[in-house]
Amino acid sequence: MRTTDSRRDAKFRQAAFVYLHVAILYEGIVWVLHGAGRLPAARGPIFLWMVLGGAIAGFVFWGLWFRRSAWIARVIWLLGSFRLPWLIKGAFLPGAGAALPAEFYQLAFVAVSLNLWMLARAGWDL
Repeated sequence: MRTTDSRRDAKFRQAAFVYLHVAILYEGIVWVLHGAGRLPAARGPIFLWMVLGGAIAGFVFWGLWFRRSAWIARVIWLLGSFRLPWLIKGAFLPGAGAALPAEFYQLAFVAVSLNLWMLARAGWDL
């Protein structure tokens, strides 16, 4: 039978890897949208955004995997929850001139929801 500490460690490891996979998914989305010309050039060079996204993902992964920081899990959960209204709108109430198909937002909604669930387990279910 697992001890309380090993269960807690497992929650942080799971949250770290789910977050890492979502971050990789987002990096891939940015790369593909850039290649398709769907990102505004006024936002700066794609290289900067890719490096910045990778650095943030690395920091969060480190904080969850090595530090087992409930506060990092909670802050990332809170920031991630702000994505939900836009994902719901794009997934279930897309406008007539939507730039991306509803299925794109539906998949993102599922990925973000699973990520939020894992972060909540690590952050609050101590």
